[in-house]
Amino acid sequence: MYWTVHMYGGPRRVNHAAVAIGTSIFTFGGYCSGVDYKSFKPIDIHVLDTEKLKWWKLELSDDQDYTCVPFQRYGHTAVALESNIYLWGGRNDNEVCNTLYCFNTNTLKWTKPTVYGSIPVPRDGHSACIIQNCMYIFGGFQEHPSLFASDLYMLNFNSMVWSIVKTKGHPPSYRDFHTATAIDNKMYIFGGRGDWHAPRQTEKDKYCSNIYYLDTSTRKWIRPKIHGTKPIARRSHSAFVYNGCLYIFGGFNKNKDLHFHDINRYDPVSSTWMKILPKGTPPCARRRQICQVVNDRVFISGGTSPLFPRPAIPARLREYDLGDIMYNVDLKDHDDLHVLDLKPSLKNICMVNVWENMEEMKIDNIDDLSIPSSLKRDLAVYDPFEIMDTESNMMQSYEENFPILS
Repeated sequence: MYWTVHMYGGPRRVNHAAVAIGTSIFTFGGYCSGVDYKSFKPIDIHVLDTEKLKWWKLELSDDQDYTCVPFQRYGHTAVALESNIYLWGGRNDNEVCNTLYCFNTNTLKWTKPTVYGSIPVPRDGHSACIIQNCMYIFGGFQEHPSLFASDLYMLNFNSMVWSIVKTKGHPPSYRDFHTATAIDNKMYIFGGRGDWHAPRQTEKDKYCSNIYYLDTSTRKWIRPKIHGTKPIARRSHSAFVYNGCLYIFGGFNKNKDLHFHDINRYDPVSSTWMKILPKGTPPCARRRQICQVVNDRVFISGGTSPLFPRPAIPARLREYDLGDIMYNVDLKDHDDLHVLDLKPSLKNICMVNVWENMEEMKIDNIDDLSIPSSLKRDLAVYDPFEIMDTESNMMQSYEENFPILS
């Protein structure tokens, strides 16, 4: 595995949601320090062309029914079913939502599907994944009442009926900001933040390093016996699946005051954790980023790296790291893009090895190398060992110079 691309200038977002459709990654909403999240303006949509490595801002068509467009939010989830993306949950600074929205990537329009049954109460920080035409929602934080959740809901897309899933076994504890990942007919839960007095929130955070899975065919929760070294417990990390294995990237543990940029792999067949060490320079330690797999590449963008010490702010807002001026919070919200090549070509391997040798031999000028000119041009495009400055803005404001995809 090789980190092969490190670019700036994407959407500066934290706690947004993303879905890959074909070779495009659609991102929805999220938080950005200094922006008003009290109003109910339409959610923003950004699209990454993973082949051209180009970001676009998507503008809705003039005939879009804006009553069907979700308001700008954070803490929500988005899942894909064929060409449709379903967005659920999340909040702005004033309101939490439990309305289901559907974005059609062919027509580029929002609709608000009619649903039936036992609709989950509004929440944020939950997880969602799709298994066999059903969306499973687990955990999160319920604003009314102010409690952590450990319940499991299912939305059947064939009937559009919500139902509470009655399960067997011992479910994961109350938590939010965990990940739920589908492998075959199983939903794997890892990480998240709970409380020692859960379901109440008392700011005595509790973190879990165990992995659980729900076998949806038997509706039984299972905590498998683990081999290898488990990752340190965390929340606000990313999870993705490649070749049947679950990967975890980044995250945060408040009790240890640690942010992470490590990658850990869980093999469900052998039930073994292993730390993965790709070559190249990884993203800086962060949380609340997006992470999507397209073909054999992982795309990681956005997130935040708080700078310490941090002042006291209201409990629930603090969990979102809302960098409002009134709280005088010094944060770095990222606009960068990192690409991890899971199956690098011979050319990419060669380029990384050249950079390694340049570092070792302290060669600064690519022209001093005795290599083909075409490879020199490719090497000039990116430096896989570039060190990121997390305390300064690297580019002019993204919002000022951004192409529109309509």
